[in-house]
Amino acid sequence: MTFLIKKLYILLIITFYNFFLIQLGHSVENKIVYKINNEIITSFDLKKELRYLSLINPKILNLETNEIFKISEKSIIREKIKKIEILNHISEIKLDETYTNELIKNTYSKMGIKNINEFKKKIESMDISLEEFVEKITIEALWNQMIYDKYKKKIKINKTKLEKEISLKRNQTEFQLSEIVFNVNKKENFQKKINLIKADIENRGFENAALIHSISQSRNSGGVLGWINENSLNKNLKDIIKKLKIGEYSDPQTIPGGFLVIKLNDINNKKISVNMKKELNNLIRLKTNQQLNQFSNIYFNKIKKNIKIEKI
Repeated sequence: MTFLIKKLYILLIITFYNFFLIQLGHSVENKIVYKINNEIITSFDLKKELRYLSLINPKILNLETNEIFKISEKSIIREKIKKIEILNHISEIKLDETYTNELIKNTYSKMGIKNINEFKKKIESMDISLEEFVEKITIEALWNQMIYDKYKKKIKINKTKLEKEISLKRNQTEFQLSEIVFNVNKKENFQKKINLIKADIENRGFENAALIHSISQSRNSGGVLGWINENSLNKNLKDIIKKLKIGEYSDPQTIPGGFLVIKLNDINNKKISVNMKKELNNLIRLKTNQQLNQFSNIYFNKIKKNIKIEKI
């Protein structure tokens, strides 16, 4: 395929996505669809949420329309609940401007966009304003900060153990992993939930199943965790992954705040020279984030019980 043909192909895909979003937007009459305590969610809000999710992960548009809207509903309800809880602790949804700009840059850099002007054009083409985008990343950042402040004393990091793990990393194995983290409410049957998730994995692919079912922050990227060193995993999870063949996924494993299905995408065995300080910092960050994600799910499930969710 020549460069020109590739370029035309990409433009065609982008045009299709934008047309798809616009058609969905026009097909929905603007009305209130949910009340979350005193917060309302309109059909227009759902349309905007879809646009945001497709910006973060365009593969969501591979799903059927009704499934896309279900994912959008879950996502925006989750965001509203987080916003309500954040405002119980602070007066407004706002970050320092420097930090906000850093979050924006991190987002568009991951998308392969070079600068803020190019990013603005991208989101404007999807009918997303910069202010709307900033509010969403601000809510997520404030939630993460709240979880950190609340649970930081409960984070357990054994630096001596981690240093020993790093010293063994000359001959190391890395796993490229994806996850689906889910919970089961009182109205659901556990086995039926498992069967549904497995059916969606088999029929739609793991990434789409993660978009539909996962409650982890990784859901927006189709559950992809990336390359994880085996020494970063606890023994139980490591043993489970080592029994998987590439492309296989595990049975659900109980974790704090829910259940985990892990998929092995690839394996990499290699010899490396180790920068102890750098690797230790990376490992501490990874272990900290893993624990914070678990605390986040536990806390969210706790506060959700006290939130009144009404479907209009």
